[in-house]
Amino acid sequence: MKTNKILLIDGARQVGKTFIIRHVGKKMYDNFIEINMIEDRLQNQLFKNVKTVEDFYLQVSMLAGSQMKEKENTLIFIDEIQAYPHLLTLLKFLSQDDKFTYIASGSLLDVTLSNTSSIPMGSIRKIRMCPLDFEEFIRVLGLNDLTLSILENKFNHLETLDETMHDKMMDLFRKYLLVGGLPDVINTYLETKNIQAVREVQNEIYEYYKSDASKYDTENKLKISRIYDLIPSNMENKKKRVVIQNIENKRGKTFQNYIDEFDYLISAGIALPGQAIANPVFPFIASCGKNLL
Repeated sequence: MKTNKILLIDGARQVGKTFIIRHVGKKMYDNFIEINMIEDRLQNQLFKNVKTVEDFYLQVSMLAGSQMKEKENTLIFIDEIQAYPHLLTLLKFLSQDDKFTYIASGSLLDVTLSNTSSIPMGSIRKIRMCPLDFEEFIRVLGLNDLTLSILENKFNHLETLDETMHDKMMDLFRKYLLVGGLPDVINTYLETKNIQAVREVQNEIYEYYKSDASKYDTENKLKISRIYDLIPSNMENKKKRVVIQNIENKRGKTFQNYIDEFDYLISAGIALPGQAIANPVFPFIASCGKNLL
């Protein structure tokens, strides 16, 4: 389907956004131009004051002028676009100008968009990219299409697996629970088969997620970090619910006092909400307990 909308890939850190876009972009376009806005902000700041389409083209031409050909063979990839929120507004005008093909990606885009004065709705198509799910994980570990097709057929016909295959799938599922779906962690596991090495990479990414809070919400960063740190213990709690008093060890606080911090973690894509349903009848939203997570 032909469209002038700009594809905007959202997702938490380290889910593979840049890798996938770079891989597909270089494959499909003769001229692939990649601009990392975090790197630009830390170095030349060429795009810091870009306000118009002409300004944008000028700065791109300084970096890759020889690659700026036609829309059909030129893809401009704007990576880490959240570093310059004003560029999100500019996407609307780049889409209307229709001179090149564009794709943008970043983390915390829901948070950034909520603070953007002019959201370019109608000009972008936003998709959230998640870590690898279990099926993708077992493909990486070597299960082929034929095996997956047999498993799917068994499932659809409510047929049990033989004991050997069942044990194999349970073993793979346990590995998935330990390793997770972040590409860098999976690569570490494939290279080392060492869970300690896997944990080290997971801890690094965990710290990246915490540091993001201080970059984009300095006022509430301590509360956000505290809620984030409490997620594992909340999940171990028999009642499977957030204990609000544990966040700051203050009595009298309610969920409403922290709703912005919870929304931040969810919008950032680094925490998934599971809301309690009082009455499991469609539509679920009518009976969900907003303060029961």
